[in-house]
Amino acid sequence: MSESILREKAKEFAKNIVFIVKEIKNDKKESVLTNQLLRSGTSIGANIHEAQYAQSTADFISKFEIALKECFESEYWLDLLFETGYLEENKFKKLNNDCGLIRKMLISSCKTLKAKNE
Repeated sequence: MSESILREKAKEFAKNIVFIVKEIKNDKKESVLTNQLLRSGTSIGANIHEAQYAQSTADFISKFEIALKECFESEYWLDLLFETGYLEENKFKKLNNDCGLIRKMLISSCKTLKAKNE
């Protein structure tokens, strides 16, 4: 998949994270876990976007690896919010699936980039 598709998916995921965090904060008055999810969930796309202006191939790979870490962290916060009853199952499944797809795309991109630079 192309990098622009990954950027688009990450931005859409970030927007959905903003919306769900706002909803949970308003409806359930929870902010500790949601703030963590907001940071990690929006950081994925920010790092992918920032990679466009990397100073080197190593910097580009580093930005993608940071995005991957943030993706893994987002999955953790989504799981925790779901398992503690703050996130409904249907919303959890959608966000978790989207995050998983982005994670797979990032893993593939990192492997490809590293292989090209060996």
